[in-house]
Amino acid sequence: MTGPWRVRVALIVGSTRAGRFGPTVADWLAGRLGRRRDMELDRIDLAEAALPDRLPDPDEPLPPAARALGARLAAADAFVLVTPEYNRSFPAAVKNAVDWFDVEWAAKPVTVVGYGGDADGGHAAAQLRPVFGELNAVPIRRTVTITKVWQRFAGDGSWPRRDAELDEALDAALDQLMWWARALREARAQTPFVR
Repeated sequence: MTGPWRVRVALIVGSTRAGRFGPTVADWLAGRLGRRRDMELDRIDLAEAALPDRLPDPDEPLPPAARALGARLAAADAFVLVTPEYNRSFPAAVKNAVDWFDVEWAAKPVTVVGYGGDADGGHAAAQLRPVFGELNAVPIRRTVTITKVWQRFAGDGSWPRRDAELDEALDAALDQLMWWARALREARAQTPFVR
């Protein structure tokens, strides 16, 4: 599918810690997103983004890493954030990345794919809703949560093993994300967003 129905989706890997599982979840998601002809994927790994921990004063120029990431976020029509749940919340690297930017998130939909061991990422997803809402992003209702991620490997070593419920949850979230992405892109094209 080409033309105005194609949506640019930024797939953001939120974990930066050593031994992280986020890239495995993101690989699965990228494969699923790649099957959809209505999406163009931009995979962003916060472990490679090299954002500084200190935010600059408003009159300071942005460092090169922030300028580069900001351009990619600005070009996106929608966001899928892959995040682990740490201590009933999301990692500091995710909050740092969110806080570096403002208009790049505005009037664009975001969904969360949360994962964990005994936790399923639901607390991280729920806590990100007001954070993104404050930046005028549109956190969609549907999210995907995955519990016991390390126990979900198939016999051949692939992740995740077949799970109709997980597939259905992801398809529903992506369908809703696409609806909002198209509607908001059209709205932004007709009328500039007012903050």
